[in-house]
Amino acid sequence: MRFYHLAFVGSALSAGTASAFAPLAGRSRVAPARSASSSRPSSLRMSADGGTVTLGVFGGGTVGGGIVEILTKKKEYFKQLTGKDIEVKKVCVRDASKPRDFALPEGCSLVTSYDDILDDDSIDVAVEVMGGTTDAKDVVVGALKRGKSVVTANKALIAKDLPEIEALLSTLDNDAQFRYEAAVCGGIPVIRSMQSDFVGDEIQLMSGIINGCTNFMLTAMDRDKKSYDEALSQASELGYAEADPTLDVGGFDARSKLKILMRLAYGMGVDEAEISCRGITELTKIDFEYAKTLGGTIKLLGVAERNGDGHVSAFVSPCYVTNDDPLSSVSGATNAIEVVSDNLVSSIYIGQGAGRYPTANSCVNDVVSLAKGDVTPLPFNPRTSAKFANNYESVFYLRLDYRDQVGITRQVGEVCEAHGVSIHSILQNPIAKAQESAFAIVTEKVSYGAILKVLADIEALDWCRGKPFYMPVLREDWQS
Repeated sequence: MRFYHLAFVGSALSAGTASAFAPLAGRSRVAPARSASSSRPSSLRMSADGGTVTLGVFGGGTVGGGIVEILTKKKEYFKQLTGKDIEVKKVCVRDASKPRDFALPEGCSLVTSYDDILDDDSIDVAVEVMGGTTDAKDVVVGALKRGKSVVTANKALIAKDLPEIEALLSTLDNDAQFRYEAAVCGGIPVIRSMQSDFVGDEIQLMSGIINGCTNFMLTAMDRDKKSYDEALSQASELGYAEADPTLDVGGFDARSKLKILMRLAYGMGVDEAEISCRGITELTKIDFEYAKTLGGTIKLLGVAERNGDGHVSAFVSPCYVTNDDPLSSVSGATNAIEVVSDNLVSSIYIGQGAGRYPTANSCVNDVVSLAKGDVTPLPFNPRTSAKFANNYESVFYLRLDYRDQVGITRQVGEVCEAHGVSIHSILQNPIAKAQESAFAIVTEKVSYGAILKVLADIEALDWCRGKPFYMPVLREDWQS
Protein backbone atom coordinates (compact mmCIF):
# COMPACT_ATOMS: atom_id res chain seq x y z
CA MET A 1 0.00 0.00 0.00
CA ARG A 2 1.21 3.45 -0.77
CA PHE A 3 1.33 5.28 2.54
CA TYR A 4 2.79 8.25 2.48
CA HIS A 5 -26.70 19.27 12.75
CA LEU A 6 -33.28 19.71 15.26
CA ALA A 7 -34.27 17.61 18.11
CA PHE A 8 -31.78 16.79 20.82
CA VAL A 9 -32.10 13.76 22.99
CA GLY A 10 -30.44 14.21 26.40
CA SER A 11 -26.81 14.40 25.47
CA ALA A 12 -24.27 12.72 27.64
CA LEU A 13 -21.59 13.39 25.04
CA SER A 14 -18.20 14.38 26.35
CA ALA A 15 -15.71 16.32 24.29
CA GLY A 16 -14.69 13.86 21.62
CA THR A 17 -16.54 10.62 22.25
CA ALA A 18 -20.14 9.54 22.62
CA SER A 19 -21.29 7.88 25.80
CA ALA A 20 -24.23 5.56 26.16
CA PHE A 21 -27.54 7.21 27.05
CA ALA A 22 -28.97 4.83 29.60
CA PRO A 23 -32.79 4.61 29.64
CA LEU A 24 -34.61 5.61 32.81
CA ALA A 25 -36.86 3.16 34.55
CA GLY A 26 -40.37 3.85 33.39
CA ARG A 27 -39.22 6.21 30.68
CA SER A 28 -41.39 6.22 27.62
CA ARG A 29 -39.80 4.26 24.81
CA VAL A 30 -40.18 5.07 21.16
CA ALA A 31 -43.70 4.32 20.07
CA PRO A 32 -44.52 2.82 16.66
CA ALA A 33 -44.40 5.37 13.87
CA ARG A 34 -47.56 6.60 12.29
CA SER A 35 -48.01 5.82 8.61
CA ALA A 36 -45.94 7.94 6.24
CA SER A 37 -47.38 10.17 3.55
CA SER A 38 -48.05 8.70 0.15
CA SER A 39 -45.29 10.54 -1.70
CA ARG A 40 -41.80 11.75 -0.88
CA PRO A 41 -41.39 15.52 -1.39
CA SER A 42 -38.04 16.84 -2.52
CA SER A 43 -37.38 19.28 0.33
CA LEU A 44 -37.63 19.60 4.10
CA ARG A 45 -41.07 19.38 5.66
CA MET A 46 -41.67 22.55 7.67
CA SER A 47 -43.99 23.66 10.42
CA ALA A 48 -47.47 24.80 9.56
CA ASP A 49 -46.56 28.46 9.09
CA GLY A 50 -43.96 27.58 6.43
CA GLY A 51 -41.52 30.18 7.73
CA THR A 52 -40.16 28.24 10.68
CA VAL A 53 -38.00 25.15 10.98
CA THR A 54 -38.62 23.58 14.38
CA LEU A 55 -36.08 21.37 16.10
CA GLY A 56 -36.14 18.77 18.83
CA VAL A 57 -32.78 17.93 20.35
CA PHE A 58 -31.98 14.58 21.93
CA GLY A 59 -29.18 15.37 24.36
CA GLY A 60 -28.60 18.39 26.55
CA GLY A 61 -24.96 17.81 27.43
CA THR A 62 -21.71 19.03 25.93
CA VAL A 63 -22.64 19.04 22.25
CA GLY A 64 -26.38 19.59 22.71
CA GLY A 65 -25.73 22.70 24.75
CA GLY A 66 -23.30 23.98 22.12
CA ILE A 67 -25.91 23.58 19.40
CA VAL A 68 -28.50 25.56 21.37
CA GLU A 69 -25.95 28.29 22.05
CA ILE A 70 -24.91 28.67 18.40
CA LEU A 71 -28.49 28.69 17.14
CA THR A 72 -29.45 31.30 19.72
CA LYS A 73 -26.41 33.50 19.10
CA LYS A 74 -26.80 33.52 15.31
CA LYS A 75 -30.61 33.36 15.09
CA GLU A 76 -31.00 36.55 13.05
CA TYR A 77 -28.13 35.68 10.74
CA PHE A 78 -29.60 32.25 10.03
CA LYS A 79 -32.98 33.85 9.27
CA GLN A 80 -31.36 36.12 6.69
CA LEU A 81 -29.42 33.18 5.26
CA THR A 82 -32.32 30.75 4.95
CA GLY A 83 -35.40 32.99 4.95
CA LYS A 84 -36.75 31.00 7.90
CA ASP A 85 -36.70 31.09 11.68
CA ILE A 86 -34.86 28.13 13.19
CA GLU A 87 -36.31 27.37 16.59
CA VAL A 88 -35.42 24.73 19.19
CA LYS A 89 -38.74 23.67 20.68
CA LYS A 90 -37.72 20.79 22.95
CA VAL A 91 -34.54 19.30 24.40
CA CYS A 92 -34.83 15.73 25.68
CA VAL A 93 -32.61 14.94 28.64
CA ARG A 94 -32.20 12.23 31.22
CA ASP A 95 -32.83 14.50 34.23
CA ALA A 96 -34.78 17.73 33.71
CA SER A 97 -33.85 18.96 37.20
CA LYS A 98 -30.12 18.86 36.52
CA PRO A 99 -28.52 22.32 36.09
CA ARG A 100 -27.48 23.09 32.49
CA ASP A 101 -24.57 25.18 31.26
CA PHE A 102 -26.68 26.84 28.56
CA ALA A 103 -29.83 28.93 28.53
CA LEU A 104 -32.97 27.54 26.92
CA PRO A 105 -34.35 29.75 24.14
CA GLU A 106 -37.75 31.36 24.67
CA GLY A 107 -40.50 28.80 24.14
CA CYS A 108 -38.14 25.81 24.51
CA SER A 109 -38.78 23.19 27.16
CA LEU A 110 -36.86 20.27 28.65
CA VAL A 111 -38.53 16.88 28.30
CA THR A 112 -37.56 13.41 29.48
CA SER A 113 -39.54 11.19 27.11
CA TYR A 114 -38.35 10.50 23.57
CA ASP A 115 -41.95 10.51 22.36
CA ASP A 116 -42.40 14.11 23.50
CA ILE A 117 -40.32 14.97 20.44
CA LEU A 118 -41.07 12.06 18.12
CA ASP A 119 -44.85 12.43 18.42
CA ASP A 120 -44.82 16.22 18.10
CA ASP A 121 -45.95 16.94 14.54
CA SER A 122 -44.74 20.53 14.78
CA ILE A 123 -41.10 19.39 15.03
CA ASP A 124 -39.39 19.14 11.65
CA VAL A 125 -35.86 18.05 12.56
CA ALA A 126 -34.57 15.66 15.22
CA VAL A 127 -31.01 16.31 16.34
CA GLU A 128 -29.46 13.23 17.94
CA VAL A 129 -26.40 13.93 20.12
CA MET A 130 -27.15 11.53 22.95
CA GLY A 131 -24.61 8.86 21.97
CA GLY A 132 -24.79 5.10 22.17
CA THR A 133 -26.24 2.68 19.64
CA THR A 134 -29.43 1.39 21.26
CA ASP A 135 -31.78 4.21 22.31
CA ALA A 136 -30.13 6.46 19.75
CA LYS A 137 -31.05 4.02 17.00
CA ASP A 138 -34.67 3.96 18.17
CA VAL A 139 -34.74 7.74 18.08
CA VAL A 140 -33.17 8.03 14.62
CA VAL A 141 -35.35 5.35 13.05
CA GLY A 142 -38.48 6.65 14.78
CA ALA A 143 -37.86 10.20 13.60
CA LEU A 144 -37.24 9.19 9.99
CA LYS A 145 -40.36 7.05 9.86
CA ARG A 146 -42.39 9.98 11.17
CA GLY A 147 -41.13 12.23 8.40
CA LYS A 148 -38.68 14.19 10.53
CA SER A 149 -35.24 14.89 9.12
CA VAL A 150 -32.35 13.71 11.30
CA VAL A 151 -29.06 15.37 12.15
CA THR A 152 -26.67 13.18 14.14
CA ALA A 153 -23.10 13.19 15.43
CA ASN A 154 -23.16 9.46 16.20
CA LYS A 155 -20.41 7.71 14.24
CA ALA A 156 -20.74 4.50 16.29
CA LEU A 157 -24.41 4.16 15.32
CA ILE A 158 -23.75 4.88 11.65
CA ALA A 159 -20.79 2.50 11.43
CA LYS A 160 -22.75 -0.27 13.16
CA ASP A 161 -26.09 0.13 11.39
CA LEU A 162 -25.22 1.88 8.12
CA PRO A 163 -26.83 -0.78 5.87
CA GLU A 164 -30.06 -0.66 7.89
CA ILE A 165 -30.17 3.13 7.88
CA GLU A 166 -29.50 3.20 4.15
CA ALA A 167 -32.22 0.62 3.49
CA LEU A 168 -34.72 2.59 5.57
CA LEU A 169 -33.96 5.82 3.72
CA SER A 170 -34.54 4.08 0.38
CA THR A 171 -38.04 3.02 1.43
CA LEU A 172 -39.30 6.27 2.97
CA ASP A 173 -42.16 7.97 1.18
CA ASN A 174 -41.80 11.17 3.16
CA ASP A 175 -39.41 14.11 2.89
CA ALA A 176 -37.06 13.09 5.72
CA GLN A 177 -33.36 13.82 5.20
CA PHE A 178 -30.38 12.27 7.01
CA ARG A 179 -27.33 14.39 7.84
CA TYR A 180 -24.22 13.37 9.79
CA GLU A 181 -21.38 15.83 9.18
CA ALA A 182 -20.35 15.82 12.84
CA ALA A 183 -20.00 12.03 12.96
CA VAL A 184 -16.51 12.00 11.45
CA CYS A 185 -13.80 14.40 12.62
CA GLY A 186 -16.14 16.74 14.48
CA GLY A 187 -15.72 20.23 13.05
CA ILE A 188 -13.94 19.28 9.81
CA PRO A 189 -16.42 19.37 6.86
CA VAL A 190 -15.11 16.16 5.32
CA ILE A 191 -18.51 14.42 4.90
CA ARG A 192 -19.97 17.25 2.84
CA SER A 193 -16.81 17.36 0.76
CA MET A 194 -17.00 13.63 0.07
CA GLN A 195 -20.62 14.06 -1.02
CA SER A 196 -19.97 16.92 -3.42
CA ASP A 197 -16.33 17.68 -4.23
CA PHE A 198 -15.18 14.33 -5.62
CA VAL A 199 -18.17 13.36 -7.76
CA GLY A 200 -16.13 13.79 -10.97
CA ASP A 201 -12.99 12.38 -9.43
CA GLU A 202 -11.60 9.01 -8.36
CA ILE A 203 -10.19 8.73 -4.85
CA GLN A 204 -7.11 6.53 -4.70
CA LEU A 205 -5.96 6.96 -1.11
CA MET A 206 -7.21 8.34 2.20
CA SER A 207 -4.89 8.58 5.19
CA GLY A 208 -5.73 10.48 8.31
CA ILE A 209 -5.37 11.28 11.97
CA ILE A 210 -8.99 10.73 12.91
CA ASN A 211 -8.85 10.36 16.68
CA GLY A 212 -7.93 13.37 18.78
CA CYS A 213 -7.23 11.53 22.04
CA THR A 214 -4.53 9.30 20.60
CA ASN A 215 -2.93 12.10 18.60
CA PHE A 216 -2.71 14.13 21.80
CA MET A 217 -1.07 11.19 23.56
CA LEU A 218 1.42 10.48 20.76
CA THR A 219 2.37 14.15 20.67
CA ALA A 220 3.07 14.02 24.41
CA MET A 221 5.10 10.82 24.05
CA ASP A 222 7.17 12.21 21.19
CA ARG A 223 7.58 15.91 21.95
CA ASP A 224 7.36 15.83 25.76
CA LYS A 225 9.01 12.41 26.24
CA LYS A 226 6.13 11.16 28.39
CA SER A 227 5.44 7.49 28.92
CA TYR A 228 2.24 5.93 27.62
CA ASP A 229 0.70 5.97 31.11
CA GLU A 230 1.69 9.60 31.69
CA ALA A 231 0.25 10.66 28.34
CA LEU A 232 -3.01 8.82 29.00
CA SER A 233 -3.31 10.39 32.46
CA GLN A 234 -2.87 13.86 30.99
CA ALA A 235 -5.40 13.15 28.23
CA SER A 236 -7.91 12.04 30.88
CA GLU A 237 -7.33 15.16 32.97
CA LEU A 238 -8.00 17.39 29.94
CA GLY A 239 -11.14 15.50 28.94
CA TYR A 240 -9.73 13.95 25.76
CA ALA A 241 -9.96 10.39 27.12
CA GLU A 242 -12.98 8.64 28.61
CA ALA A 243 -12.90 6.78 31.95
CA ASP A 244 -12.56 3.66 29.78
CA PRO A 245 -10.31 4.82 26.90
CA THR A 246 -10.38 1.49 25.03
CA LEU A 247 -12.28 2.78 21.99
CA ASP A 248 -9.69 5.51 21.51
CA VAL A 249 -6.37 3.86 22.40
CA GLY A 250 -7.41 0.57 20.81
CA GLY A 251 -8.07 2.26 17.46
CA PHE A 252 -11.75 1.26 17.37
CA ASP A 253 -13.09 4.83 17.26
CA ALA A 254 -10.86 5.55 14.28
CA ARG A 255 -11.97 2.32 12.59
CA SER A 256 -15.65 3.34 12.82
CA LYS A 257 -14.85 6.66 11.15
CA LEU A 258 -12.74 4.96 8.49
CA LYS A 259 -15.60 2.63 7.60
CA ILE A 260 -17.90 5.61 6.99
CA LEU A 261 -15.28 7.39 4.88
CA MET A 262 -14.74 4.22 2.81
CA ARG A 263 -18.45 4.03 2.04
CA LEU A 264 -18.39 7.61 0.80
CA ALA A 265 -15.10 7.40 -1.09
CA TYR A 266 -15.40 3.97 -2.69
CA GLY A 267 -19.13 3.16 -2.58
CA MET A 268 -18.49 -0.04 -0.68
CA GLY A 269 -19.70 -1.55 2.55
CA VAL A 270 -17.30 -3.46 4.76
CA ASP A 271 -17.67 -5.19 8.10
CA GLU A 272 -15.67 -3.24 10.68
CA ALA A 273 -14.20 -6.47 12.01
CA GLU A 274 -12.59 -7.05 8.60
CA ILE A 275 -10.52 -3.86 8.87
CA SER A 276 -7.17 -4.54 10.55
CA CYS A 277 -7.16 -2.46 13.72
CA ARG A 278 -4.26 -1.82 16.09
CA GLY A 279 -4.06 0.91 18.68
CA ILE A 280 -1.20 2.62 20.47
CA THR A 281 -0.95 0.51 23.63
CA GLU A 282 2.15 -1.38 22.44
CA LEU A 283 4.20 1.73 21.63
CA THR A 284 7.21 2.51 23.81
CA LYS A 285 9.72 5.34 24.06
CA ILE A 286 12.16 3.13 22.14
CA ASP A 287 9.92 3.31 19.07
CA PHE A 288 9.94 7.10 19.17
CA GLU A 289 13.73 7.07 19.53
CA TYR A 290 14.10 4.92 16.43
CA ALA A 291 11.55 7.04 14.56
CA LYS A 292 13.61 10.12 15.38
CA THR A 293 16.75 8.35 14.15
CA LEU A 294 14.99 7.62 10.87
CA GLY A 295 13.92 11.27 10.58
CA GLY A 296 10.27 11.11 11.50
CA THR A 297 7.62 10.39 14.12
CA ILE A 298 4.68 8.07 14.82
CA LYS A 299 0.97 8.75 14.21
CA LEU A 300 -2.12 6.58 14.62
CA LEU A 301 -3.68 6.62 11.16
CA GLY A 302 -6.72 5.29 9.39
CA VAL A 303 -5.72 4.39 5.83
CA ALA A 304 -7.71 3.13 2.85
CA GLU A 305 -6.35 2.68 -0.66
CA ARG A 306 -7.56 1.49 -4.04
CA ASN A 307 -5.15 -1.20 -5.30
CA GLY A 308 -4.06 -1.87 -8.84
CA ASP A 309 -6.57 -4.69 -9.23
CA GLY A 310 -9.45 -2.41 -8.22
CA HIS A 311 -9.81 -3.79 -4.72
CA VAL A 312 -9.70 -1.51 -1.69
CA SER A 313 -7.59 -2.30 1.35
CA ALA A 314 -7.71 -0.54 4.71
CA PHE A 315 -6.29 -0.56 8.21
CA VAL A 316 -5.96 1.44 11.42
CA SER A 317 -2.48 1.35 12.92
CA PRO A 318 0.38 3.39 14.30
CA CYS A 319 2.48 4.45 11.31
CA TYR A 320 5.93 5.89 10.83
CA VAL A 321 5.75 9.24 9.02
CA THR A 322 8.69 11.37 7.94
CA ASN A 323 9.16 14.88 9.34
CA ASP A 324 8.40 16.44 5.95
CA ASP A 325 5.07 14.63 5.65
CA PRO A 326 1.98 16.89 5.95
CA LEU A 327 0.59 14.71 8.75
CA SER A 328 3.74 14.72 10.90
CA SER A 329 3.24 18.27 12.19
CA VAL A 330 -0.40 17.74 13.21
CA SER A 331 -0.16 17.85 16.99
CA GLY A 332 -2.37 17.71 20.07
CA ALA A 333 -6.02 16.73 19.66
CA THR A 334 -6.18 18.04 16.09
CA ASN A 335 -7.45 15.80 13.28
CA ALA A 336 -6.26 15.76 9.66
CA ILE A 337 -7.15 13.76 6.56
CA GLU A 338 -5.31 13.63 3.25
CA VAL A 339 -7.30 12.53 0.19
CA VAL A 340 -5.29 11.59 -2.91
CA SER A 341 -7.37 11.56 -6.09
CA ASP A 342 -6.92 11.58 -9.86
CA ASN A 343 -8.11 15.14 -10.51
CA LEU A 344 -7.38 17.07 -7.32
CA VAL A 345 -4.15 15.14 -6.63
CA SER A 346 -3.84 15.86 -2.89
CA SER A 347 -6.43 17.52 -0.64
CA ILE A 348 -5.78 17.94 3.08
CA TYR A 349 -8.47 18.63 5.67
CA ILE A 350 -7.32 19.75 9.11
CA GLY A 351 -9.11 21.04 12.18
CA GLN A 352 -10.66 20.22 15.52
CA GLY A 353 -12.03 16.70 15.50
CA ALA A 354 -14.00 16.88 18.73
CA GLY A 355 -15.21 19.17 21.48
CA ARG A 356 -18.33 21.18 22.27
CA TYR A 357 -18.25 23.86 19.62
CA PRO A 358 -16.46 22.09 16.74
CA THR A 359 -18.96 19.22 16.86
CA ALA A 360 -21.94 21.52 17.47
CA ASN A 361 -20.84 23.70 14.57
CA SER A 362 -21.09 20.78 12.14
CA CYS A 363 -24.54 19.87 13.49
CA VAL A 364 -25.71 23.45 13.06
CA ASN A 365 -24.35 23.53 9.51
CA ASP A 366 -26.49 20.48 8.72
CA VAL A 367 -29.55 22.15 10.23
CA VAL A 368 -29.01 25.34 8.24
CA SER A 369 -28.54 23.30 5.07
CA LEU A 370 -31.92 21.65 5.70
CA ALA A 371 -33.53 25.02 6.36
CA LYS A 372 -32.20 26.26 3.01
CA GLY A 373 -33.89 23.32 1.29
CA ASP A 374 -30.74 21.43 0.33
CA VAL A 375 -31.48 17.81 -0.54
CA THR A 376 -29.14 14.80 -0.39
CA PRO A 377 -31.00 11.82 -1.90
CA LEU A 378 -28.09 9.44 -1.25
CA PRO A 379 -26.32 10.57 1.94
CA PHE A 380 -23.78 7.73 1.70
CA ASN A 381 -23.18 8.20 -2.07
CA PRO A 382 -24.02 5.54 -4.70
CA ARG A 383 -22.80 1.99 -4.25
CA THR A 384 -20.13 0.61 -6.56
CA SER A 385 -18.73 -2.83 -7.37
CA ALA A 386 -15.52 -2.20 -5.40
CA LYS A 387 -14.44 -5.14 -3.24
CA PHE A 388 -12.54 -5.16 0.02
CA ALA A 389 -9.15 -6.91 0.24
CA ASN A 390 -8.02 -7.78 3.75
CA ASN A 391 -4.36 -7.35 2.86
CA TYR A 392 -2.08 -4.52 1.80
CA GLU A 393 1.52 -3.79 0.90
CA SER A 394 3.88 -1.42 2.68
CA VAL A 395 7.35 -0.85 3.97
CA PHE A 396 7.24 -2.02 7.61
CA TYR A 397 9.05 -1.09 10.82
CA LEU A 398 9.60 -4.00 13.24
CA ARG A 399 10.84 -3.73 16.82
CA LEU A 400 12.18 -6.90 18.42
CA ASP A 401 12.88 -7.20 22.16
CA TYR A 402 15.54 -9.82 22.84
CA ARG A 403 17.66 -11.77 25.30
CA ASP A 404 21.27 -11.51 24.21
CA GLN A 405 22.80 -14.51 22.48
CA VAL A 406 24.84 -15.36 19.39
CA GLY A 407 23.16 -15.63 15.98
CA ILE A 408 20.15 -13.36 16.45
CA THR A 409 20.60 -11.32 13.27
CA ARG A 410 21.32 -14.48 11.27
CA GLN A 411 18.10 -16.10 12.46
CA VAL A 412 16.08 -12.98 11.71
CA GLY A 413 17.54 -12.90 8.21
CA GLU A 414 16.69 -16.55 7.65
CA VAL A 415 13.08 -16.07 8.79
CA CYS A 416 12.64 -13.04 6.54
CA GLU A 417 14.16 -14.88 3.59
CA ALA A 418 11.83 -17.83 4.12
CA HIS A 419 8.81 -15.54 3.69
CA GLY A 420 10.17 -13.40 0.87
CA VAL A 421 10.75 -10.33 3.05
CA SER A 422 13.73 -8.18 2.10
CA ILE A 423 15.41 -6.20 4.89
CA HIS A 424 16.22 -2.57 4.12
CA SER A 425 18.09 -1.73 7.34
CA ILE A 426 18.71 -2.79 10.93
CA LEU A 427 18.84 -0.21 13.74
CA GLN A 428 20.14 -0.55 17.30
CA ASN A 429 20.72 2.24 19.76
CA PRO A 430 23.12 1.85 22.73
CA ILE A 431 21.56 -0.34 25.45
CA ALA A 432 21.37 1.27 28.90
CA LYS A 433 19.31 -1.42 30.63
CA ALA A 434 19.14 -5.13 29.85
CA GLN A 435 15.35 -5.09 30.06
CA GLU A 436 15.27 -2.49 27.29
CA SER A 437 17.36 -4.56 24.84
CA ALA A 438 15.70 -4.09 21.47
CA PHE A 439 16.58 -3.52 17.85
CA ALA A 440 14.52 -2.38 14.88
CA ILE A 441 14.23 -3.58 11.31
CA VAL A 442 12.91 -1.63 8.32
CA THR A 443 11.80 -3.86 5.46
CA GLU A 444 11.38 -3.22 1.79
CA LYS A 445 7.80 -3.06 0.48
CA VAL A 446 6.07 -6.33 1.33
CA SER A 447 2.59 -7.69 1.97
CA TYR A 448 0.94 -7.44 5.38
CA GLY A 449 0.33 -11.20 5.28
CA ALA A 450 4.03 -11.93 4.86
CA ILE A 451 4.92 -9.67 7.80
CA LEU A 452 2.49 -11.52 10.07
CA LYS A 453 4.19 -14.81 9.17
CA VAL A 454 7.64 -13.35 9.89
CA LEU A 455 6.49 -12.03 13.26
CA ALA A 456 4.95 -15.36 14.25
CA ASP A 457 8.17 -17.23 13.46
CA ILE A 458 10.38 -14.71 15.26
CA GLU A 459 8.17 -14.76 18.37
CA ALA A 460 8.73 -18.52 18.60
CA LEU A 461 12.52 -18.11 18.81
CA ASP A 462 13.96 -18.54 22.31
CA TRP A 463 15.73 -15.17 22.40
CA CYS A 464 12.59 -13.14 21.54
CA ARG A 465 11.07 -11.43 24.59
CA GLY A 466 7.35 -10.94 24.12
CA LYS A 467 5.35 -10.15 21.04
CA PRO A 468 7.26 -8.26 18.32
CA PHE A 469 5.90 -4.81 17.48
CA TYR A 470 5.28 -3.69 13.91
CA MET A 471 3.86 -0.71 12.07
CA PRO A 472 3.57 0.37 8.43
CA VAL A 473 5.63 3.20 6.99
CA LEU A 474 3.15 5.68 5.57
CA ARG A 475 4.77 6.21 2.20
CA GLU A 476 6.91 3.81 0.21
CA ASP A 477 9.08 6.72 -0.95
CA TRP A 478 9.82 7.60 2.67
CA GLN A 479 13.53 8.10 1.98
CA SER A 480 13.17 10.56 -0.88
